[in-house]
Amino acid sequence: MAIHPLWTDDYWLLIVQLYQKSPAGVKSEYSRPVVDLALELHIPPKTLQEQMVALEEHATPSLQRLWDTYAENPRRLARDVKRLRQMAGFGFGKAFYSGMDMTLPFEHDYLPIDTEQKLTPVMLTIILSLYFQLMTNTMVSETPEVQDMARLLGLKPEEVVDVLKIYQTFDPILKREPLPHSPINDEAKLVWQRYSNEAPEVLTTTVERLKEYFKGCA
Repeated sequence: MAIHPLWTDDYWLLIVQLYQKSPAGVKSEYSRPVVDLALELHIPPKTLQEQMVALEEHATPSLQRLWDTYAENPRRLARDVKRLRQMAGFGFGKAFYSGMDMTLPFEHDYLPIDTEQKLTPVMLTIILSLYFQLMTNTMVSETPEVQDMARLLGLKPEEVVDVLKIYQTFDPILKREPLPHSPINDEAKLVWQRYSNEAPEVLTTTVERLKEYFKGCA
């Protein structure tokens, strides 16, 4: 398995802590704890999940020693993780990357599209799945499905409706007037183009995975 260039063995402490987070075990790459740590380290969630699997299997003698040192000593683990996070430059990679844009595709998906908005591409993707489940006249804030979506994503129902209205302008059946360019409108168009020509189950499967990040936080 190729290791991400920003990975350092110091991060194994974070993997141990992540693995032991209740419920203990290997976490999904789409879960909030994994994604949040991935954003912190600029390392894809899939890589962190693979490292958790290696830890669980005690794949090397050094991982076995790491497990023996920390698995039954949560206070020591918490202390050493705290010290690691206090290190200068933690989570920003080596000096070699200084001045470079380190934003990875997965980070783009989970970060706010606009500084004045909390909408992310992941949220737009999940709302797109709702768009294909509703009739146009039910795309209003009073609709239970809209309210449920708002609670899941931590948005107001009106914010979900605003996105649904944007998608209406891309729908060739409705023939709505296009909206002016904006960060949200432009990103929503990219999401629409990504999935509108795919089989419906592609979007459904993707959204079920992406929802893991929001479950338990609604």
